[in-house]
Amino acid sequence: MEKNEPTKSKYDEALAKYNTRLDDAEVAAQVKAIIDEKVAANNTPEVKKFLFHCIDLTTLKTTDSDESVMRFTQNVNRFDEEFPDLKNVAAICVYPNFAEIVKDTLEVEDVKIACVSGGFPSSQTFTEVKVAETAMAVMDGADEIDIVISVGKFLVGDYESMCDEIQELKETCKDKHLKVILETGALRTASNIKAASILSMYAGADFIKTSTGKLEPAATPEAAYVMCQAIKEYFDETGNKVGFKPAGGINTVHDALVYYTIVKEVLGEEWLNNTLFRLGTSRLANLLLSDILGKETKFF
Repeated sequence: MEKNEPTKSKYDEALAKYNTRLDDAEVAAQVKAIIDEKVAANNTPEVKKFLFHCIDLTTLKTTDSDESVMRFTQNVNRFDEEFPDLKNVAAICVYPNFAEIVKDTLEVEDVKIACVSGGFPSSQTFTEVKVAETAMAVMDGADEIDIVISVGKFLVGDYESMCDEIQELKETCKDKHLKVILETGALRTASNIKAASILSMYAGADFIKTSTGKLEPAATPEAAYVMCQAIKEYFDETGNKVGFKPAGGINTVHDALVYYTIVKEVLGEEWLNNTLFRLGTSRLANLLLSDILGKETKFF
């Protein structure tokens, strides 16, 4: 090594094992081929029922209150009674200060409590604040924590600070799942999305997630494709299975079918369960339910 050559960090060494130089146009062409050739075959009642079961039913409004979150949770309880033949949503996702309300109200089994944390949605606060917020959410009943990477640190190449923070938050979560949001719209390129995916998994993410839904563009099929490729390569390299969650901008049943198809084609059947695949949305629940039941339904 030359005297003036900087020492490679463990994060640079981790990235070096993967191809992170991607061509955006090539990615777009590959995604278009999957959508054109494969989505139609997945447009079935069974797939739609499965997708409903993968929803992280989300309320992240400025106007949320104890009362509104309680009603939101009671709807999930009621769903089991009104639709006994359908599997319920995967999780209820709220701000951390509502974890206890959801925990006290939720009666149905197998629906997790997810909380956004860590200075969501910008991730612009002190690491100590992120740790405290995450610890309090877990203490109040959160089963899963959704955090955002420090996008600014990533974009200037400070991978160490970004990854050390994820690692610290994963340690704070203990045995609870940590979903790491890349905010792919801010990363802009396929190469950045691939690198951020690898680094987040290397730092301890149990899931990688596209977006907060608070910034445009949110989830895109191209970002999903790159992230799923990264998950597959990381699994081949390490044997660790990491989940995938598109979120933000999932506005139609067709959108959901596109993400299902990308996961199926890139990661395979092993990822088609709600332990490894989630959809972050609220409006999609009624749309999928309407489609499954064959009539307009506004349950949630």
